[in-house]
Amino acid sequence: MAAVSEERWRAARTALAAQTDRFADLVRDAPPDAMATADWSVADTLAHVHSLAWYYVCLVDREHPPLPVPGLSAQLPGTTVDTVADFNDVLLRHLTEREPQPLLDRLRADVKQLLAICEGRRPDETVPWLGGARVPLAGLCAHLVNELLIHGHDVARATGRPWPVPGADAALFLELFLAGVVRHGYGRLIDGGAPPSERRVVVEFRSAYAPPVRFLLHRGRVSFADPDARPDARIDHDPGTLNLMMFGRVSRARAVLTGRVRVSGRRPWLLPAFLRKFRTPS
Repeated sequence: MAAVSEERWRAARTALAAQTDRFADLVRDAPPDAMATADWSVADTLAHVHSLAWYYVCLVDREHPPLPVPGLSAQLPGTTVDTVADFNDVLLRHLTEREPQPLLDRLRADVKQLLAICEGRRPDETVPWLGGARVPLAGLCAHLVNELLIHGHDVARATGRPWPVPGADAALFLELFLAGVVRHGYGRLIDGGAPPSERRVVVEFRSAYAPPVRFLLHRGRVSFADPDARPDARIDHDPGTLNLMMFGRVSRARAVLTGRVRVSGRRPWLLPAFLRKFRTPS
């Protein structure tokens, strides 16, 4: 897969600024005690999103005040998609502020600082992340965009507000973050899932908002497939629906029945094994 262009790098930063403003406007008008998920109130959700923005500024600016979480650096390398919920719980136990306005002010300030630092740096410059993964700066911004979109969906659903998920911004998660950690190394991030197999599974993701991405699962590892490799399964998708499905907000059945996620190819029955490995927290 080609390196991140300056145009896509600019798109990621623009999307992060826009979705931060949009999320802040949504949360400002929401009751803080309303339950956004089974476990988190709107205020908890805001605290979680802010904790990520704070952490990401720390990754790009070593002089930034660290999160007040004892032993955090020791916990990060062992965190995987299956244990990230525990990591989030640790953060929220130590970050006790739940008043919306101070949290919104800090979220905006941290995102502004993150964007200012990224302005003069390369999109493929990497930082250490959960599970020993290496995330390029473009992927870091794309991941935070996705967090704003997913958790904005949670808050909007809890408060009866509309929350369209723009396809162009949602597409950045697969194009820049997921593809980015595959390119630069995902460490232990997706350990577990499907057991290693000699069978090669090639899956192609296609949308109207980004170039196709073709992945290979072989012997328990995910990499980019050769350009001439025939896909076993193709996923034509609306990026917003795909992301909501991957994070457990929309069922696979609903995503398929609405036509927003369409599966085709010569051996589509191999797709579940791929998705058991190439997965996100849900």
